Amino acid sequence: MTDTIAALSSGQPPAAIAVIRVSGPVALAVAATMAGTLPPPRTARVRTLRHPGGMLLDRVLMLIFPGPATATGEDLVEIHCHGGRAVVAAIMAALIEQPGVRLAQPGEFTRRAVINGRLDVTEAEGLADLLAAETETQRRMALAAAEGSVSRSVERWMTEVAILSARIEALLDYGDEDDVHEDVGSIQSDMQELSDTIRQVAAAPSVDALHRGVTVVLAGPPNAGKSTLFNLLVQQDAAIVSPVVGTTRDRIEVQVARQGMAYRLTDTAGLTATDDLVEAIGVDRARQAVEQADILLWLGDVEAPRADAVRVHSRRDVTGRNDVPADATVATARDDPSSIEALWSIIQVRAEALVPTDDLLPLKRHQQDLCVAASAALSDRSADPLLLAENLRLARLLLAEITGANATDLMLDALFSRFCLGK
Repeated sequence: MTDTIAALSSGQPPAAIAVIRVSGPVALAVAATMAGTLPPPRTARVRTLRHPGGMLLDRVLMLIFPGPATATGEDLVEIHCHGGRAVVAAIMAALIEQPGVRLAQPGEFTRRAVINGRLDVTEAEGLADLLAAETETQRRMALAAAEGSVSRSVERWMTEVAILSARIEALLDYGDEDDVHEDVGSIQSDMQELSDTIRQVAAAPSVDALHRGVTVVLAGPPNAGKSTLFNLLVQQDAAIVSPVVGTTRDRIEVQVARQGMAYRLTDTAGLTATDDLVEAIGVDRARQAVEQADILLWLGDVEAPRADAVRVHSRRDVTGRNDVPADATVATARDDPSSIEALWSIIQVRAEALVPTDDLLPLKRHQQDLCVAASAALSDRSADPLLLAENLRLARLLLAEITGANATDLMLDALFSRFCLGK
């Protein structure tokens, strides 16, 4: 029998109110043991909560949700109690003393929702992103996924694949009968149309950069003004600024949120040849950061290592740097805030091109990869109905993997490790 789980679902105490959730086969019985009579389903009622030994614990608001039409697909109880540490600890201790009840693992409530068919994996991933959202753009995209936008599209494609499979089966089984009007060319054409639709959706920017933060890396030779510009961009003294060559020896990273977008700004060591072992490690890490950057800000008079780099003519206020090179994207100066805003505007335009807009499907990179693979299976040009049937089966399996219809325990472990206790 599945264990009944209990956990604090609201923030850590102290707080005005705390919410404790209990889910599983003995949830209602445990609630009745501690509260006496249960409230009507889905109706909040005040109850006096007592330890099974008779000790008063708290006066609470209690709600019960008989399964399976609940958030977890099981009997579910919510206890809204006073949010003091001692109150929460006493109620939790009394709950997990009951036979068949244990403390929930992080994400276990949502995991049970997936296992019991109340959510699919795309909705659970969206919920995880929603819990972690720190910007308005992250919130909107995560909410769209949590509300089933990805699921609905994938399910629609799977329905079309199922119809195509049925047409192939009809052709294979009854193709020589007069009342079957299917032909391989028509089915191939419809497969290609669906393939093109899926590939076009998958070609849009993924939400990965949006949720992790768009990575902006400042790079260039030593003493190019990287750390000074870095501090101006993040509006704090995060990096040490010094005229001594090699002051920055490792990557320095700061998270910044601007106009609903999350960024991870990284200052790097100056790119130079060196015999110093420690400095060489910093240079190697700087090169790695340059390769991995979503947006590269290049502060150097030599050619940038990437063709898409934003060439920044920094320290324009320094004697001898007043003239801006023709190939510079923007010029900045410490005493000119408008120049920093101009650079931020360029960064924002670049960043917006890297994340999906609200009218696009909020797919993650691994979901896009599965879509591309399914699209490739559907675009097969074989004239053999058996091969077409096999490719349709493969496309269906790939699409099912997006929603988690064939998810393994290992996949679920990786997903729900991101969740907090009580969710």
